[in-house]
Amino acid sequence: MKDFLSLASRRQSDRAFDPQRPVEKEKLQRILEAACIAPSACNSQPWHFIVVDDPELKNRVADATSNRVLGINHFTKQAPVHILVVEEKPNLTAGIGSWIKDKNFSHLDIGITAAHLVLAAEDEGLGSCIVGWFDETKVRKLLDIPSGKRILLDIVIGYSTQPDRPKKRKDPKEVISYNRY
Repeated sequence: MKDFLSLASRRQSDRAFDPQRPVEKEKLQRILEAACIAPSACNSQPWHFIVVDDPELKNRVADATSNRVLGINHFTKQAPVHILVVEEKPNLTAGIGSWIKDKNFSHLDIGITAAHLVLAAEDEGLGSCIVGWFDETKVRKLLDIPSGKRILLDIVIGYSTQPDRPKKRKDPKEVISYNRY
Protein backbone atom coordinates (compact mmCIF):
# COMPACT_ATOMS: atom_id res chain seq x y z
CA MET A 1 0.00 0.00 0.00
CA LYS A 2 2.87 2.35 0.67
CA ASP A 3 3.93 2.16 -2.99
CA PHE A 4 0.41 2.99 -4.20
CA LEU A 5 0.09 5.97 -1.85
CA SER A 6 3.45 7.21 -3.08
CA LEU A 7 2.32 6.84 -6.71
CA ALA A 8 -1.01 8.56 -6.06
CA SER A 9 0.77 11.37 -4.21
CA ARG A 10 3.21 11.96 -7.07
CA ARG A 11 0.57 12.06 -9.81
CA GLN A 12 -0.50 15.58 -10.78
CA SER A 13 -2.16 17.30 -13.71
CA ASP A 14 0.80 18.33 -15.84
CA ARG A 15 0.44 21.26 -18.20
CA ALA A 16 3.96 21.47 -19.63
CA PHE A 17 5.57 18.75 -21.73
CA ASP A 18 8.76 18.19 -23.71
CA PRO A 19 7.39 18.28 -27.28
CA GLN A 20 10.61 16.80 -28.67
CA ARG A 21 10.48 13.63 -26.58
CA PRO A 22 8.06 11.01 -27.90
CA VAL A 23 6.36 8.45 -25.67
CA GLU A 24 7.76 4.97 -26.22
CA LYS A 25 5.28 2.52 -27.76
CA GLU A 26 5.86 -0.10 -25.08
CA LYS A 27 5.08 2.41 -22.31
CA LEU A 28 1.95 3.50 -24.12
CA GLN A 29 0.90 -0.14 -24.52
CA ARG A 30 1.25 -0.79 -20.77
CA ILE A 31 -0.71 2.37 -19.95
CA LEU A 32 -3.54 1.28 -22.25
CA GLU A 33 -3.48 -2.22 -20.78
CA ALA A 34 -3.94 -0.71 -17.30
CA ALA A 35 -6.90 1.31 -18.59
CA CYS A 36 -8.47 -1.74 -20.22
CA ILE A 37 -8.37 -3.82 -17.04
CA ALA A 38 -10.25 -1.19 -15.01
CA PRO A 39 -13.42 -2.49 -13.39
CA SER A 40 -16.82 -1.45 -14.71
CA ALA A 41 -20.46 -1.98 -13.79
CA CYS A 42 -21.48 -5.50 -14.86
CA ASN A 43 -18.14 -5.72 -16.71
CA SER A 44 -19.67 -3.45 -19.35
CA GLN A 45 -16.40 -1.73 -20.35
CA PRO A 46 -18.28 1.19 -21.99
CA TRP A 47 -15.20 2.85 -23.47
CA HIS A 48 -13.14 3.09 -26.61
CA PHE A 49 -9.70 4.69 -26.62
CA ILE A 50 -8.39 6.56 -29.65
CA VAL A 51 -4.65 7.11 -29.42
CA VAL A 52 -3.54 10.13 -31.41
CA ASP A 53 0.23 10.25 -31.82
CA ASP A 54 0.56 11.40 -35.42
CA PRO A 55 2.12 14.87 -34.96
CA GLU A 56 -0.05 16.70 -37.49
CA LEU A 57 -3.32 15.11 -36.37
CA LYS A 58 -2.34 15.54 -32.72
CA ASN A 59 -1.85 19.27 -33.28
CA ARG A 60 -5.26 19.54 -34.89
CA VAL A 61 -6.86 17.75 -31.94
CA ALA A 62 -4.93 20.07 -29.58
CA ASP A 63 -6.33 23.07 -31.47
CA ALA A 64 -9.82 21.76 -30.73
CA THR A 65 -9.04 21.68 -26.99
CA SER A 66 -7.76 25.22 -26.59
CA ASN A 67 -9.81 28.36 -26.26
CA ARG A 68 -8.30 31.77 -26.95
CA VAL A 69 -11.06 33.73 -25.23
CA LEU A 70 -10.76 31.79 -21.99
CA GLY A 71 -7.02 31.23 -22.37
CA ILE A 72 -7.20 27.54 -21.56
CA ASN A 73 -5.56 24.32 -22.68
CA HIS A 74 -2.86 25.82 -24.88
CA PHE A 75 -0.42 23.35 -23.33
CA THR A 76 -2.10 20.40 -25.09
CA LYS A 77 -0.10 21.02 -28.26
CA GLN A 78 3.12 20.21 -26.37
CA ALA A 79 1.95 16.73 -25.38
CA PRO A 80 3.06 14.08 -27.89
CA VAL A 81 0.05 11.81 -27.23
CA HIS A 82 -3.66 12.46 -26.87
CA ILE A 83 -5.93 9.61 -25.80
CA LEU A 84 -9.57 10.33 -26.51
CA VAL A 85 -12.06 8.39 -24.43
CA VAL A 86 -15.26 7.70 -26.31
CA GLU A 87 -18.34 6.50 -24.45
CA GLU A 88 -19.71 3.21 -25.77
CA LYS A 89 -23.09 1.67 -25.07
CA PRO A 90 -23.13 -0.27 -21.82
CA ASN A 91 -24.19 -3.90 -21.81
CA LEU A 92 -27.84 -4.63 -21.09
CA THR A 93 -27.42 -5.24 -17.36
CA ALA A 94 -25.44 -2.05 -16.73
CA GLY A 95 -27.83 -0.05 -18.90
CA ILE A 96 -30.88 -1.28 -17.00
CA GLY A 97 -29.10 -0.70 -13.70
CA SER A 98 -28.29 2.89 -14.73
CA TRP A 99 -31.91 3.51 -15.59
CA ILE A 100 -33.31 1.92 -12.40
CA LYS A 101 -30.84 3.63 -10.05
CA ASP A 102 -30.76 6.93 -11.99
CA LYS A 103 -26.95 6.84 -12.12
CA ASN A 104 -24.87 6.96 -15.26
CA PHE A 105 -22.70 3.94 -14.61
CA SER A 106 -20.88 4.45 -17.93
CA HIS A 107 -19.62 7.85 -16.80
CA LEU A 108 -18.53 6.40 -13.47
CA ASP A 109 -16.74 3.56 -15.27
CA ILE A 110 -14.96 5.98 -17.59
CA GLY A 111 -13.79 7.94 -14.54
CA ILE A 112 -12.33 4.75 -13.12
CA THR A 113 -10.53 3.82 -16.33
CA ALA A 114 -9.20 7.38 -16.65
CA ALA A 115 -7.76 7.11 -13.14
CA HIS A 116 -6.09 3.81 -14.06
CA LEU A 117 -4.68 5.41 -17.20
CA VAL A 118 -3.14 8.47 -15.55
CA LEU A 119 -1.76 6.49 -12.61
CA ALA A 120 -0.17 4.03 -15.04
CA ALA A 121 1.34 6.97 -16.94
CA GLU A 122 2.81 8.29 -13.68
CA ASP A 123 4.20 4.84 -12.93
CA GLU A 124 5.92 4.90 -16.35
CA GLY A 125 7.55 8.26 -15.55
CA LEU A 126 5.16 10.25 -17.73
CA GLY A 127 3.00 13.25 -17.00
CA SER A 128 -0.67 13.51 -17.90
CA CYS A 129 -3.66 15.79 -17.76
CA ILE A 130 -7.33 14.89 -18.12
CA VAL A 131 -9.00 17.46 -20.36
CA GLY A 132 -12.77 17.79 -20.52
CA TRP A 133 -12.96 21.12 -22.36
CA PHE A 134 -12.78 20.65 -26.13
CA ASP A 135 -14.82 21.18 -29.26
CA GLU A 136 -16.44 17.77 -29.51
CA THR A 137 -17.78 18.37 -33.02
CA LYS A 138 -14.31 19.24 -34.36
CA VAL A 139 -12.69 16.27 -32.64
CA ARG A 140 -15.42 13.94 -33.91
CA LYS A 141 -14.78 15.07 -37.51
CA LEU A 142 -10.99 14.86 -37.17
CA LEU A 143 -11.08 11.29 -35.87
CA ASP A 144 -14.07 9.94 -37.85
CA ILE A 145 -16.07 9.26 -34.70
CA PRO A 146 -19.71 8.42 -35.47
CA SER A 147 -22.17 11.21 -34.70
CA GLY A 148 -24.02 9.16 -32.09
CA LYS A 149 -20.92 8.71 -29.93
CA ARG A 150 -19.83 11.03 -27.10
CA ILE A 151 -16.21 11.93 -26.53
CA LEU A 152 -15.96 12.39 -22.79
CA LEU A 153 -12.26 13.00 -22.22
CA ASP A 154 -8.99 13.88 -23.90
CA ILE A 155 -6.09 12.62 -21.80
CA VAL A 156 -2.77 14.13 -22.83
CA ILE A 157 0.43 12.25 -22.05
CA GLY A 158 4.10 13.06 -22.38
CA TYR A 159 7.30 13.75 -20.53
CA SER A 160 6.47 16.52 -18.11
CA THR A 161 8.68 19.57 -17.76
CA GLN A 162 6.58 20.89 -14.92
CA PRO A 163 8.00 20.71 -11.39
CA ASP A 164 6.11 18.72 -8.79
CA ARG A 165 3.61 20.82 -6.89
CA PRO A 166 2.54 20.30 -3.29
CA LYS A 167 -0.95 18.87 -3.00
CA LYS A 168 -3.57 21.21 -1.56
CA ARG A 169 -6.35 19.04 -0.24
CA LYS A 170 -9.08 19.45 2.31
CA ASP A 171 -8.36 18.15 5.78
CA PRO A 172 -9.49 14.52 5.95
CA LYS A 173 -11.82 15.44 8.83
CA GLU A 174 -13.80 17.56 6.36
CA VAL A 175 -14.37 14.78 3.85
CA ILE A 176 -14.40 11.56 5.89
CA SER A 177 -16.92 10.40 8.44
CA TYR A 178 -17.68 7.03 9.98
CA ASN A 179 -21.07 5.42 10.42
CA ARG A 180 -23.04 8.58 9.60
CA TYR A 181 -22.74 11.80 7.65
